[in-house]
This record gives sequence, C-alpha cells and structure tokens, in this order.
Amino acid sequence: MENFKQNFKQNTSQHFDVIISGGGLSGSLMALSLSKLTKADGSLLSIAIIETLAFKENSPANDNALFDARVLALSHGSAKYLAKLGAWQYLKDETCAITDIDISDRGHFAKARLTAKEYGVNALGYVIDMALIGKAQLKALAQNTKSNHNSNSSSAKNIHWFSPDSIADITWQDSQQEGCQSQDKAIEEKANQDKQQVSVTLNSGKVLSAQLLLGCDGVQSPVRKLAKIAVSCDDYQQVALIANVTTSKAHYNKAFERFTEFGPIAMLPLNSVNSSSSTDGKSRCSLVWTMTPEQAQEIQKLDDDAFKIELERAFGSYLGAITHVGTRDTYPLVLLQAQQQTYHRMALIGNASHTIHPIAGQGFNLGLRDVQVMTELVAKALVTNKDIGNFALLHNYQVNRAKDQREVIQLTDSLVTLFANDLPPLVVGRNIGLQALNIISPLKSALVKKTMGY
Repeated sequence: MENFKQNFKQNTSQHFDVIISGGGLSGSLMALSLSKLTKADGSLLSIAIIETLAFKENSPANDNALFDARVLALSHGSAKYLAKLGAWQYLKDETCAITDIDISDRGHFAKARLTAKEYGVNALGYVIDMALIGKAQLKALAQNTKSNHNSNSSSAKNIHWFSPDSIADITWQDSQQEGCQSQDKAIEEKANQDKQQVSVTLNSGKVLSAQLLLGCDGVQSPVRKLAKIAVSCDDYQQVALIANVTTSKAHYNKAFERFTEFGPIAMLPLNSVNSSSSTDGKSRCSLVWTMTPEQAQEIQKLDDDAFKIELERAFGSYLGAITHVGTRDTYPLVLLQAQQQTYHRMALIGNASHTIHPIAGQGFNLGLRDVQVMTELVAKALVTNKDIGNFALLHNYQVNRAKDQREVIQLTDSLVTLFANDLPPLVVGRNIGLQALNIISPLKSALVKKTMGY
C-alpha cells in the first residue's frame, strides 16, 4: 500500500525547475530575477510560486494583499538592479531621492553628512512605499510572461502561481530509491531523477517537484521550519514606531538619522501624495522612531497634538514644527539569523535567512543581494548545463553571501549598542566617530559604499 501511495504521488506531481515558497516582496523579486533565464535547449526556466494569500494573477497591479504598508529605503545598488529587471520603470516617478544623509547625536556637537554629489551620483538611495515596490515587481513579471508568450509559445507560461496555498510537507529524497539496483533501465533512470529533485506537498493536496526550492517566505519561513534549520534570535527589547508626518520646513531630499535619549529617530524624505501639491512634496517624511516597549505603550496613548510635541522635543528643530501625523504603528525589533542558509536542494532568501534592525535601513537591500547572487549562480549553472540544485551551487551561495551579511549585521548591531547607551565613555567615543567620518575619507567612503549597496 505504501509503495502504491509513493508511485501515485510521483505520477501525479507537477514538475518545475524552481519552486519559490512565498510570493511577497522577496518571492516576487526572486521569480522576476529568474524569469528570463534560459536552459540549454533554449526554453525558459519553469517556476512555481506558492503563496498563502490570494493573488489575482490577471491583475497583479491591483494586488496589495501581498505587501504591507511600510516604507523602504532602496539603496543606489538596489535601484540599479530593479532597473535591470524592468521594474524601475514603474517606480522611478513614485520614489523620493535621498541626496544627503545627516547623522547626529542629540545634545552633542558631532555630526556627519553623506552627500550624493560628493560621490558623483544623483542619489544615495530612494524612499518608497513597500507596496509600490511589490506591485512594480509583479507588473514586470507579468510583462515578462506576456513577452514570453509572444516570442515563444513553448515557453509561454513559465511562471505558475499556486495561491492561496502553502507547503505542508517537503520530501528531499527517497532513501530506498537511493540504494536501488534494477535491471529495468527505465526504473533506474526514474530513481536517479527522483534523487535530483525536491518534492513539496501543498495543503491543497497538490504535489510539486523541482531541482531547486527557494524559501522566500519571511521571518516565520515554513520551509525553514520544515527543514528543521535552527535560528538564533536576539531580542533588542525595542520596538519601531512608524508613521508618515509633515513638517513646516522642507526636507530638500535630505534624510536624518538622529540619535537621542528617547531612542534613534530616522526621518526619510517622501514624495507628495498629491503630485500637484509641491509644498507637501517637500515636507512629507516617513518617521521610524526606535524606543522601548514601555515608551511605545505610553506614547501610543497620546493624541496627535501631544504626539507632535513629543516628537519635536525628541527630534529637534531640523525640519521645523510637526504639522501632521498619519496613522501610527509599532512592531518589535529582533535580530534573527538562520544557522545555515542552505539545505539539500534548498536555499533561504531575504528575511527567511536574516531579519535585522532597521537602524541603517538595509533589510530589503540585503535580501535583494541574496536574490542577485542566487540568480547569478543559477545562470552560470544553466550556461554549463549543470544541475541548478547541486551541492556546489548551494555551497557557493552560502559562502558568497556570508561576508556581506556579516558586515551589514555587524554595522546595524554595533549602531544599536553604541547609540542606545549613554555611558560617558561611549558618548565621547561615538561623537569622535561621527567627527572622524567627516575627516577620514576612507572611513566615510566605506560607510557610503555599504549604504549604497556596493
């Protein structure tokens, strides 16, 4: 009976080259990045996207459910990659460029300024709603699918959505098949083929198989849990309070990172909601205020007028008075790292692998570079007609991503520790450090390079 079930499962499964768990920001980006890659026979990679939330495949531009309402700071490097993938054309008019970044410590003389002009670029980065990035990626993916249909009917639909659905179980390899010896060549070939794929059973009962499974399914990654990959989790005992605000002074495309006794405050420049309102366009900002859960509980009790006063007191007068406050929300801050980023025929991407503090605004940018490296490795394997789920490829992914991830995590973790502590030696040290950024070019260049995503 068990053999019958196994054979039935194999005979009814749908096979793809790649299965992506998660169709949100990382998953749609991963699919878009892989969608134009071709195999040795000239056909495109077949990609299955499994998404828990309902997705309207025929109208992706109107689908907001997959993305939350937060704002992201896109690095210069991330914007370039999105342009390469064809998504930037849907974003460029919606973003607000960051031309300058002011970093300061409230109550102390030190200040550092990073400027795009100094490094010969138009912007250090761009600020935009997370939902708009996701929708742009889906538009570009839909456009790719449409062009594939027009140019090559055999590859017309290489992107397949399974939504709403989720992965209930993963089968990496049948150990009985691994050791089988058969006189029947067809059976032996089938056994070898099964060893070169991973199978997933969905909650709908459908069975899918592929050479490569990519976990792009967020901080609570189901595939990471099914693979029993351990995580380390450091709770910062902090929350981020976020809101969109308007100010009496224009921001002139300048971002502020202000370290205060009330917690770090980031003000990121935003475009106007109404493009005809130039004043609003110069004075609308995204606030990210890091504080203790106890502080957040008290501040959330305040009405908007009282909240404006508290924010002005903490942030200072750089942007004048706070004239309007939008909806306020909070979320806990943790550092989460998967103990390994790969498993048999599987890799973790973005927040499934690492979730970091927003103090340096690098979370999505770090995940985008995961996508970029994985795509490059898959493309190289396809050129040489190699198995895209092989051990060497997955090992190279983990090794190639380790340095960048370690540097960004160390940067954000150090900033949290350094600026959350008011011990006199640390206060003096961090102010000397801020001054040094303006004086020591290599130090400043290294920070700007990492901020820009290079």
